[in-house]
Amino acid sequence: MRLLFADQLGPHFADGDQPVLLIESRAVFERRTFHRAKAHLVLSALRHRAADLGSRATFVRARTFGEALARYPVSDCIHPTSRAALDLVQRRGIPVRPPRGFLMEPADFARWADGRRRLVMEDFYRDFRRRSGVLMAGDEPVGGRWNYDQDNREPPPRGAARLPVPDPWWPQEDDIDRQVRADLAEWEAQGVQFAGQDGPRRFPVTRAEALAALDHFVRYRLPDFGRFEDAMLADDDWMAHSLLSVPLNLGLLDPREVIAAAVAAHAAGSAPLAAVEGFVRQVAGWREWMWQLYWWFPEEYREHNVLKHTRPLPDWFDQLQADRVTARCLGTVLERVDRLGWAHHIERLMVLGSWALQRGYDPQALTDWFHRLFVDGYEWVMVGNVVGMSQYADGGQVATKPYTSGGAYLNRMSDFCGGCGYRPDRRTGPDACPFTAGYWTFLHDDAEALRGNRRLAQPLAGMRRLTDLPAVVAQEHARDVP
Repeated sequence: MRLLFADQLGPHFADGDQPVLLIESRAVFERRTFHRAKAHLVLSALRHRAADLGSRATFVRARTFGEALARYPVSDCIHPTSRAALDLVQRRGIPVRPPRGFLMEPADFARWADGRRRLVMEDFYRDFRRRSGVLMAGDEPVGGRWNYDQDNREPPPRGAARLPVPDPWWPQEDDIDRQVRADLAEWEAQGVQFAGQDGPRRFPVTRAEALAALDHFVRYRLPDFGRFEDAMLADDDWMAHSLLSVPLNLGLLDPREVIAAAVAAHAAGSAPLAAVEGFVRQVAGWREWMWQLYWWFPEEYREHNVLKHTRPLPDWFDQLQADRVTARCLGTVLERVDRLGWAHHIERLMVLGSWALQRGYDPQALTDWFHRLFVDGYEWVMVGNVVGMSQYADGGQVATKPYTSGGAYLNRMSDFCGGCGYRPDRRTGPDACPFTAGYWTFLHDDAEALRGNRRLAQPLAGMRRLTDLPAVVAQEHARDVP
């Protein structure tokens, strides 16, 4: 039998009629507190895959992977997506086949990366397009530009509570989902702890559902994706996003077919180039980049902490207690994570990540938090995104500057500031925006470590000119819950 992990559930992981082993391990959820919706999603996907495969699948519910593997010997496995899983199968002598569900093997990436003076996602993305011919007209990019990022930064329409786009595709729960929910409730009664709410399932768990979600996004939502890619609205959970990171990361979709569907929409004239290019860049650029860097960087990369941030995650943040938060942006996104186990990339980066960076939260604890509490979160996803992009803990190996801002950015790109108890243009006083004051406090506290970054020369100079800087810093150091 071939061993398949719970994020290897698409047809491209199972060859021909080869039998497969699927393991549901309770110990995974005993060791760490995961979002309940994530636990539901993974167990539902595993059980649905076993049902789809019928007699080809041996489905084992065990406390640990080791117990199951001791009872059911396997012939091989596809390269796992985490170092811990790879170590597990290597220690047991299970042959490991090349990775699937990504665009390039790590060995090929190593040949591409070796000897380069800089590792930049944009270089990697352009090289992929040249090799694959995606959005290319001969040797040149379609439309004459490689990158339409500048066209994809529109704020939300003024006065709109939601974007005027069709709702996402939604799955229908079935008996398997109901049994999963009952089993999770039984586990909780026995002491297994979860976080967040397990409402109706919102993401695909089968191949058929994943294809339906992909088709719906490309037909109805992709045309508006690009313009509002970085916009946020308090009452719009989904904006124009695809929600395809979940089926992609479960292995239900292959990135090649996702890219092909978007490119075909542009060729048919049903989606603008800026939207299609922006979406392709997320899949073939950033997603693939995070996967490749996870294996390219040494294992100790995860422990990088050049800013020496060690503050533990406070309980209200760790436990998603949004009702304790006055700052509307942060409270809204925490509530979204509590309710959905999901928030889109700008809310993760410029609200949750920015707040954590300004407050000096421990980057390893934050990486684990994103892994546990997001339905699309995996080790390979979150290490580069949090340690590198969000928290600048690697000193610039992934991002060329820390991604954080004051309230002015949030006010421009969202409607969060309307009705908030704080004002984005105030940095001291009872109505001082904790992001505005927090931005200057971060620059003050980490000025020495940031001094060599040329992209921060102007902000650091501006910080030194603030006459009220001591009051700002004192106020923010005393603040606990925003």
